[in-house]
Amino acid sequence: MAKRNRKAYPPVCEALPIPVIDNHTHLPVGNAPGAFGDERDYSHRPSEEIPPSIDEHLARMETCGIRGAITCGCELPEIPGHIELARAYSQKLWAAIAIHPNEAPLHQCITEKSPDGMEHGLDEHHRQYTLDDALAVVADHARDSSVVAIGETGLDYYRTGDAGKEAQKESFRAHIALAKELDLPLQIHDRDAHADVVDVLKAEGAPQRTVFHCFSGDVQLAHVCAEQGWFASFSGTLTYKGNDDLRAAFLVLPDELILLETDAPYLTPQEFRGQPNAPYVAAYTARAMSDIRHVSLDTWCETLSANTHVVYGL
Repeated sequence: MAKRNRKAYPPVCEALPIPVIDNHTHLPVGNAPGAFGDERDYSHRPSEEIPPSIDEHLARMETCGIRGAITCGCELPEIPGHIELARAYSQKLWAAIAIHPNEAPLHQCITEKSPDGMEHGLDEHHRQYTLDDALAVVADHARDSSVVAIGETGLDYYRTGDAGKEAQKESFRAHIALAKELDLPLQIHDRDAHADVVDVLKAEGAPQRTVFHCFSGDVQLAHVCAEQGWFASFSGTLTYKGNDDLRAAFLVLPDELILLETDAPYLTPQEFRGQPNAPYVAAYTARAMSDIRHVSLDTWCETLSANTHVVYGL
């Protein structure tokens, strides 16, 4: 068996019968390789390792039946770039913006070592903007017509310790209020914090369209989402060999509350796990979803497309 090149992007695949949208991805902006407007010379690198340009991302998406993507900016310096990208490709890309839960404590200069052992340092934007200031910047940018969601926001107890939890909750509450004020969907980041995320949503009153991005809960959380009418978005993690509990949760949820995402460049499906992810790869996850639920691919893509329209109007 040939050794897999873990730096290579997955191959394009046959187009889905009905085009669908990747409702949560992180396209490169600014100075990242392959970013919007990036004109660096990659000719010295093997072609399969060249990060795709935005035009190449879009071409691969069209080939695979992914008709658009919502690109998420959740660190202050990135937000203008994601909005610029969405403006430039207004029929194919849209923006979601927020302060990421793991960024919130840093804007309060809380740098404790996290439960996963990661050391957190402060960047210039953390020192320059308090959490209140950062949230105000998000609120200002969120009024741009290219912004179709607030997120990702929520709670992350894997990469933030006890000292940062209140900052995360404060940020989460502010994003909930903003989403309701602007009548925008809320994309939630929930990592090892299911009970507290649910408690905050119930206490504050969840926005009408609330999405658990990259759903990582169990059957119990799936039942809560079904009862509350909250959407669950699934990524390539649904295909991981050890994720039987996640697949069980996926099967508990009603069809009308399920969305599709990549969370690229992370969480590539099992077949390509460890390789970089991209929006076009959502087509592989869509096929896996239809197989797990034992429904035809045509029917499943119709469902995903309809659900995406309900949440985002796209």
